[in-house]
Amino acid sequence: MMKRVIVSVINDLVTDQRVHRTCTTLHEMGFEVLLVGRHKHDSLTMPARDYKVHRMNLVFEKGVMFYLTFQFRLFFFLLNHKADIYFSNDLDTLYPNYLISKWRKKTLIYDTHEIFTEVPELVNRKFKQKIWKKWERRIFPKLKNVFTVNESIADWYAKEYGVRPRVMRNIPPLVNQSRTLTRREVHLPDDKKIILLQGAGINVDRGAEELVDAMQFVNDAVLLIIGGGDVIAHLKERASQEHLDGKIIFTGKLPPHELRSWTKLADVGVTIDKDTNINYRLSLPNKIFDYIHAGIPVLASDLIEVKKIITDFNVGKICASHDPLEIAGTINGMLSSPEYPQWKTNAVNAAQKLNWENEKRILVEVMNSL
Repeated sequence: MMKRVIVSVINDLVTDQRVHRTCTTLHEMGFEVLLVGRHKHDSLTMPARDYKVHRMNLVFEKGVMFYLTFQFRLFFFLLNHKADIYFSNDLDTLYPNYLISKWRKKTLIYDTHEIFTEVPELVNRKFKQKIWKKWERRIFPKLKNVFTVNESIADWYAKEYGVRPRVMRNIPPLVNQSRTLTRREVHLPDDKKIILLQGAGINVDRGAEELVDAMQFVNDAVLLIIGGGDVIAHLKERASQEHLDGKIIFTGKLPPHELRSWTKLADVGVTIDKDTNINYRLSLPNKIFDYIHAGIPVLASDLIEVKKIITDFNVGKICASHDPLEIAGTINGMLSSPEYPQWKTNAVNAAQKLNWENEKRILVEVMNSL
């Protein structure tokens, strides 16, 4: 009989491509996969998957009551659904998975996508941070099968808890699209350059506010913002105050297959998270790989793992600061640079190395060894 894997994640499943790739790989290996997450009031429609999906509807969608309710609901869901392997994604699903796997004496796999306890939302709320750290400190040293997204974060966990996760970067698969969108089809200007910022978590300290301000000084270009996050409403207000309505376009969230088509229409992809906390400092945003796979040059902030990709593959520029004038100057320089065609070529070549087909071997090796 096929071994059953229950994969848990706290988000609404639709836009989490790392978890989708994990589930698809497990399915291809012959596992029976059940993915558990939640359904929000603004969730996109769940596309058809090769594996089973269960989305929980919760009364609360944020705050303390949301997290308490989710932990309770996930625990009893796992209690009522047997599995051979429990696959937990991030700290907010770990405790229920740990308890059930210990009680049933089954394998637990943990995939930590970031340094959860060091995100800005917790760093500034010490009591909540203390609770999450207590859970992590109790469980993490006992884990045997752990993944994370880059070498710097793996080093941090090894130093903190004595357990070094295996590194499995958040990289998309190679996709051959038979047809690509045109700008006219999606009502984007043909006569302007497109600067793209995309992401499911466009939140505080990710440089979005400064990027909006910078558009005052960027020549013959529009800023396209695709996705959602805590600062989107503020960005719209800021754009209106600066009379930039015509230079900034918001689309909201897009399904992954549509997002890939839109990304290809851009001239520069932007990822300029700030070095305000250790989680951002050591991060490697998946949007970088999305831009590379779309064949567009990348403007990035000077973060350890990010800079390594940009410089090793020569696919764009590092911005020296988050001053709007500096950002605008770097964008203008990139668009007129004689290196621009080479950056595009390098991005296409980099995608042949930086892809899920290569990266998933790490997951396959671990699953085969269990």
